[in-house]
Amino acid sequence: MSRLLLILLLASPALAQFQSAAPGYRYEFPRDFFNHPKFQTEWWYYTGNLRAANGHEFGFELTFFRFGISPRPQSPWSANTVYMAHFALSDLTGGHFVYRERFNRAGPGFAGIDADRRLVWNGNWKVQWRGNTQDLQAVADTFMLNLQMNSLKPPVINGRDGVSRKGPGPGEASHYFSLTRLASRGVVKWKRKSYNVSGSAWMDHEFFTAPSESKLAGWDWLCLQLDNDTEFMFYRLRLKSGGVSPYSSGTYVDAQGRSRFLSHRDFTLVPGAVWTSPRTHARYPVEWRIEAPELHLKLKVRTPLDSQELVSQNALAPSYWEGAIRVAGEDAGKPVRGVGYLEMTGYAHPISNGY
Repeated sequence: MSRLLLILLLASPALAQFQSAAPGYRYEFPRDFFNHPKFQTEWWYYTGNLRAANGHEFGFELTFFRFGISPRPQSPWSANTVYMAHFALSDLTGGHFVYRERFNRAGPGFAGIDADRRLVWNGNWKVQWRGNTQDLQAVADTFMLNLQMNSLKPPVINGRDGVSRKGPGPGEASHYFSLTRLASRGVVKWKRKSYNVSGSAWMDHEFFTAPSESKLAGWDWLCLQLDNDTEFMFYRLRLKSGGVSPYSSGTYVDAQGRSRFLSHRDFTLVPGAVWTSPRTHARYPVEWRIEAPELHLKLKVRTPLDSQELVSQNALAPSYWEGAIRVAGEDAGKPVRGVGYLEMTGYAHPISNGY
């Protein structure tokens, strides 16, 4: 699921102009890899674990956001659409975490989504599709990432009947799909060194129009890639009133790429050890225990780097934790290991609206 909540200061009449996610949506690829301007919010979310030939390990996040203020097209200079992007690099071996964020409007090519050119970009951060391959590039002041990613499995539709529900009300849902295993190869530049890296990435694409009010305080989201070629996605929705929402859910993907919806009854996520942020004083669970009885799945998750918090530099985006994780446990009685990514929102401040 996509994950970062952004506090959009939009009036209810403007929200009413956008379309809400509803059952029956018919996905079509490659069309749905790109823009959906009838929905207010949309994001392309890339995370992954990489390893250099010398054993140096990295995690990365690159996320592109589109926020609609009006669904009616206007001039490139008007503020009918806002584009944001986040780029983070986790030096797991060296114990460092760096991140940058940027905002743009379309302008004369500052940012956008172009289905004809098969391109999503924000400045010099971009993803370019070439058939089944995606070229990802992000250049920041002190670090850079350039990857070629090939999807080993077809897109997986999360939720039921084309909809990932987040609550009982109209609009408390999104259209949400994932590419759960992207074989990745390329270059990381960090601390004036270049590393030839390879590994595995995950891509989420989600589009929706959020309700103006939400009962959610935050969420915990995990994507897992196990060494038996299966993948899992879980999210736990935490309520402002306390407890966990029954609309928490997940997805299981088998080695052949077939997916299965998991309701909140099908799994448990139990937090363990906590890391306290020295900047926001938020307390993030950096260890988790996962069980899915019907799938005979028992896993333990731990991050190799506690400090992977993105502390917001502006009023529109809250601070949140997003980082690389390591997985070990049993799948159907057989030992498994794996990698993944964990996102935790609402620990520094409760979320306002959005998913």
